[in-house]
Amino acid sequence: MTPFVLGAVLGAALLHASWNTLLKRRGEPLLATVLVVAGSACVAILLLPFLPAPARASWPFIAASGVVQAAYFLLLIETYRDGQVSHAYPLMRGCAPLLVAIVNGPLTGDLLSPGQWVAMLLICGGVLGLWLAAPATGARRTTVFALLTAGVIAACTLIDGQGVRLSGAPAAYTLWIFLLTGAWVCAWTARGRVGALVAFARANPLVAPLGGLASVGSYGIALWAMTRAPVAAVAALRETSILFATAIAAFILREPIGRARLAAVTLIACGAVAMRLA
Repeated sequence: MTPFVLGAVLGAALLHASWNTLLKRRGEPLLATVLVVAGSACVAILLLPFLPAPARASWPFIAASGVVQAAYFLLLIETYRDGQVSHAYPLMRGCAPLLVAIVNGPLTGDLLSPGQWVAMLLICGGVLGLWLAAPATGARRTTVFALLTAGVIAACTLIDGQGVRLSGAPAAYTLWIFLLTGAWVCAWTARGRVGALVAFARANPLVAPLGGLASVGSYGIALWAMTRAPVAAVAALRETSILFATAIAAFILREPIGRARLAAVTLIACGAVAMRLA
């Protein structure tokens, strides 16, 4: 991996952590999420006319991924409604590759490698640590929604892993998913909230463009990097977003990061990287 690709992947990880933090920083996770997905959909609308269409065989996967991605954003709203980024984000990002590895075995017949078992122990230890370090109320609900969100991320990974291979056009495949997700999330959440959404957009004019660009950019950079470096290395490096999100939560959102939570987050990050490389 060249230094340029390395820097690009780290930038993608930072972008992903940043737009997630944006949802919490604005104080209205639902309205902020709608603006971010709307911004992503607008980026897709602008770029899709210049890209070749995905192959017909991939469209069922695009539709399925769009539905699952919509569920992801709806769960994200609930996760960040009361929860802290430094608690929820590591659970969502760290547990997703663990779930993919577990589910992939029965689907393909592959057994977990020794490295994957070590990664599983690290992630499980970090999850347990976050659970024990969490307050008795509030954060437990966040943990449940974060783990549900991780399950949805894992489902997207499995769907897109098949669909993007059939598409013959990875960039267009991804942008169509952003477009469908934006349409479904906006249709579902904006009902009865149009006035509040317009007022929020006026008060926060940069959420939609910056959040949309960061969301599409983080994924697009990762896809590009996978054409220039080993996929496993790129995927592992992208999990540094867990550490970026924790740092942003500590220094910008001013969330309390005690030693126990920091140790748990570090275990999850190490486990996620190990799972990608195993």
